[in-house]
Amino acid sequence: MTPPKHYQSAVRENVLWWIEKIKRADILVGIPCYNSEETIGHVVAMVAQGLRQYFADQRTAILISDGGSLDDTREEAYKAPIPEGVERRVTIYRGLPGKGTSVRAIFEVAGLLDVRACAIVDSDLKSITPDWIRCLIQPVWTGRAEFVAPYYRRHKFDGTITNQLIYPLTRALYGLRIRQPIGGDFGFSRRLADFYAQQDVWLTDVARFGIDIWMTTTAISEGVEIVQADLGVKRHNPKDPSTDLGPMFCQVISTLFYLMGQYEAKWRQVHQSVSVPLLGCVETSESPDPVPVDLDKLRDEFIEGFDHFAPLYQQILDAINYAELAELVKSAEQDGRVRFSAELWARVVYDFAFTYQTWSRNRRRLVDIMVPLYFGRTAAYCQDVYDKTDEEAEAVIESQAETFEAQKSYLLRKFEMWEE
Repeated sequence: MTPPKHYQSAVRENVLWWIEKIKRADILVGIPCYNSEETIGHVVAMVAQGLRQYFADQRTAILISDGGSLDDTREEAYKAPIPEGVERRVTIYRGLPGKGTSVRAIFEVAGLLDVRACAIVDSDLKSITPDWIRCLIQPVWTGRAEFVAPYYRRHKFDGTITNQLIYPLTRALYGLRIRQPIGGDFGFSRRLADFYAQQDVWLTDVARFGIDIWMTTTAISEGVEIVQADLGVKRHNPKDPSTDLGPMFCQVISTLFYLMGQYEAKWRQVHQSVSVPLLGCVETSESPDPVPVDLDKLRDEFIEGFDHFAPLYQQILDAINYAELAELVKSAEQDGRVRFSAELWARVVYDFAFTYQTWSRNRRRLVDIMVPLYFGRTAAYCQDVYDKTDEEAEAVIESQAETFEAQKSYLLRKFEMWEE
C-alpha cells in the first residue's frame, strides 16, 4: 500500500492568488466542509452578517475549506449572500482527506493574511447566528483569551462521545472543565494558529476527526488563556451513536491517547479540576432537537463485541474489571438491560489509556476494540436518562466526570507499578 503523500502546505495556488489580491485581513473565519449543500449557505451568510455587524471597522474574510464535495457545497457557499466588505474564498484543500486537513488550510491562511483573530465553525450548523461570531472572536480580539471553546445546550442523546469519554477524561487528565472539547466551533489567536500549522501531525488522525481534541488539548497543555463562550442551543445534523460514530470514535480517541503520551509530564501532576470562565453570549429559549438512539442496537453491539473480543479484553483489562464486565454482559443477555456503571467505565477507560502508552502492537486495533464497550456505556447512560430532562441528564454527565477524577488515582497507580 502506497503511503499518503506529505504536502508541505494544504493551501492551493488559487488561494495564494486570492491572498495576493486582498493583501491582508484582521479577522478570518474558516468553515471546513464536505457534502454540506443543505446547510453551508446559511452558515456562510450568518458568519458574514456577524463579521459585518460586530467587526465592521476591521478587514474580514471567510475561507470555505472543502474536502472535494460531491454535491453542490462549493456552489452554495459562493451563492450565499454576504455584505460588501467581507471577503470570501471557496477552495478545495490539499492533503489527507479529513476535517483536520481542512482546518490546517485555515491555520495557514490565517498566517498568510496576518490576521489578529481567527475562528472556525462547522458547516452543518442550523442554529448559528451572527452572535456566534462575536462570541468566538471577541475574547481573542480584546486579548481576553487565546483560545475560545464553545459551550452549548444539547439534547441528552447528542454528543455521546463527548459526554461519555472526551469531557470526563480531558477534565480528569488536564484539570480544566471544558465542557465541549470537540465542539467544532472555536476562536483562537494568530499566534496559536501559527503554532498549530507548524506541528508535524498532518499524516495522523489529527488530519481527520482528531483535529478538535488536538486543538483543545494542545491549547490546555501549552498554557494559553482559555474561556468558554455560551452559544445557546446547538442544532446541527446529529449522529445516532448506535450507527454513525464508529470511525469518528476511533480517530478522536487515538488522538486523545496519543496526546496523553505527548503531555504525560503535565497531566500526571494534575490532581483536581477547576472551572473555566464561561462568557454569557447568546440568549435563547429554544430547546435542542431530539436525537434518535437505538437502544437495542447499542446493547446488541456491546454484547456481540464483548463476546468477540473477550480474549483481548482479558489481556488489557484488570482482572476485576474484566470479571465485572463479563457479569453485566450476562445480565444484559438475560433481561436486555445494560448495567454499566460510571465507576467501572472510568476504570476500563484508564486500562485502555494505560495500555495504549505501553502497547507494542497495533494501537489502532487497540482503539477499535474499545467501540463495543463505548456502546455498552452509552446504552447504560441512555437507559438511565431516558425519562429525564436534558438538565437532569446533564447532572448525570457531571457526576460521571467527577467519577473520572476520583478514579484517576487508579490510572496513576498503574503507571507507578509499571515503572517499578
